[in-house]
Amino acid sequence: MTSEDIYTKLKEEFGDSILSLEEVVLDSFILIAPDAIADIARYLVEDSELAFDSLMCLSGVDLGVKEENLEIVYHLFSMTHRHTVVLKVHLPKEDPHIPSVEDIWKTANWHEREAYDLYGITFEGHSDLRRILMPEDWEGHPLRKDYKDPEFYRGMRVPY
Repeated sequence: MTSEDIYTKLKEEFGDSILSLEEVVLDSFILIAPDAIADIARYLVEDSELAFDSLMCLSGVDLGVKEENLEIVYHLFSMTHRHTVVLKVHLPKEDPHIPSVEDIWKTANWHEREAYDLYGITFEGHSDLRRILMPEDWEGHPLRKDYKDPEFYRGMRVPY
């Protein structure tokens, strides 16, 4: 199935929750409404024509200091049909929340924890949402464009 076929199928099933299909040379993607991601993800796994049984990657992206949104990118693969799709969700930078897909693809556990740790995105319903790379008492989210490196951590100068 092509991205366009998948987009059409999702649009028929979820209507306005499927915002757009963006055709780009290397990776076309489908823009999804944030509150619908868990339902759409479950559908993508359970529908026999789609069967997206593998979450290859879930990544957080800060679109820039002047942009008001963060982005989450989901790269999916179907072992059965050997096709792929890319989903994107835009979230506000201020208090970003989105439903977790960890119960659908177990590998999302670490991917969502990484996006939480480095971008401050809260995944509602995640079984163990805590920092994975930074110390628990670290302040801020280092991959956000507006992040300021601390001068000190636990009384020690942070060398940069």
